[in-house]
Amino acid sequence: MKKLETSRRILILFASALSLACQITAYGFLWFHYYKDMVAQIFWIKGDILMISIYAVLLFFFSRMYGGMKIGYLKAWEVFFSQVFSTLCVNIFSYGIICLMSAKLVVPVYMLALMGVDIVWIGLWTAISQGLYSFLFPPRDMLLVSGGRSTEGIESKFASRPDKYKICRIMNIDEGVEAICAEVLNRYDAVVLWDLPMTERNKILKFCYGKSIRVYLMPKIPDVLIKGMTEMHIFDTPIYLTREYALTVEESIVKRIVDIICSLLLIVITSPIMLITAIFIKCYDWGPVLYKQVRCTQDSKEFKILKFRSMKVDAEKDGKARLASKNDDRITPIGKFIRACRIDELPQLFNILKGEMSFIGPRPERPEIIAQYIEDMPEFIFRMKVKAGLAGYAQVYGKYNTTPYDKLKLDLAYIENYSIWLDFKLMLLTLKIVLKPESTEGVESNQTTALKK
Repeated sequence: MKKLETSRRILILFASALSLACQITAYGFLWFHYYKDMVAQIFWIKGDILMISIYAVLLFFFSRMYGGMKIGYLKAWEVFFSQVFSTLCVNIFSYGIICLMSAKLVVPVYMLALMGVDIVWIGLWTAISQGLYSFLFPPRDMLLVSGGRSTEGIESKFASRPDKYKICRIMNIDEGVEAICAEVLNRYDAVVLWDLPMTERNKILKFCYGKSIRVYLMPKIPDVLIKGMTEMHIFDTPIYLTREYALTVEESIVKRIVDIICSLLLIVITSPIMLITAIFIKCYDWGPVLYKQVRCTQDSKEFKILKFRSMKVDAEKDGKARLASKNDDRITPIGKFIRACRIDELPQLFNILKGEMSFIGPRPERPEIIAQYIEDMPEFIFRMKVKAGLAGYAQVYGKYNTTPYDKLKLDLAYIENYSIWLDFKLMLLTLKIVLKPESTEGVESNQTTALKK
């Protein structure tokens, strides 16, 4: 098993290095034959090395950030999209550097040609790499061990990746820990632990760890809290500390400064888009341009969130609060477009500037919906330990229709592992998520409000 995993890793590293090397070589060719002379008549070799090195470092950074190197881990189209988006970001950044060094706006035709070549290469590279990975490494045979909850949801998640995972058998914890451990040794590459009582879960987990068998564990709320604890070495035994506050004073100050600067810059940059959007919404049905709605932020404090109106004027004339669903007939044609492009969220920049929201944090919910969630999930109140955000961990790693319980776990993972770097990372990842259509899907009409713990 260890040799197999080593082989997987070698393939991924080799394929990633090949992709980066070819793209860096293409940029180097472009630099030496076109842009070098535009920047300066005399440019020393150390300068050439610096320019190409900057491109290489940025390409590696963005590819790692957006998942462009996750061959076999992500679906083929996700790897392709991530790599293309990473390359686009790097090419735009590099083009900006060249323009600054030239002290003029350089004709972008060569950079556009490079982007075209990159897209073709990334397509070929993705198809060959993913195909080779699937051929050499068949899906893992897995045993699913469940507790009291239905396994339908978790089965469908693993079934969406038949190239990587294969659940061969499902056993319930009622069959006994000894029987499950005996079955694990038969033929399985991995074990999935789904909603098990703590005592039995720990026994199976330790057994698999001792036998070097991979375990996929779906965490509960306490697991997420433990993962975010601070490790301390006061005595001669490990101690984990969970603090009574989410952010330190220094972190809160830096976060607020970043919010003010970024919101001001984006308001100026996106003001033409907001003006055009407002005109289109007004001309469509002569209703109000903005939609104000009461939401909750840190410590359950209420505020009025601002959004461009994407639904009919009387969308909630019955007075009942409900999430948008797939194919919701309340959404106007203009609303569908601005929701898909996330333009409807732009007025929230003013909420951020006022200090009611932050750029990164749990999405603010309506008081009525929060009350519904708390009935089934009392822990839902934990997510309001920090200020609500325009985007967050749950938006980056989940979807619009991710279950409330899973969104809660993602939001708590952000709160418990907070850092300034994590905020910047989520800001960059949000740029990619905005372009993914499934992230704006509505919930299924039959999706329950919350899942049991």
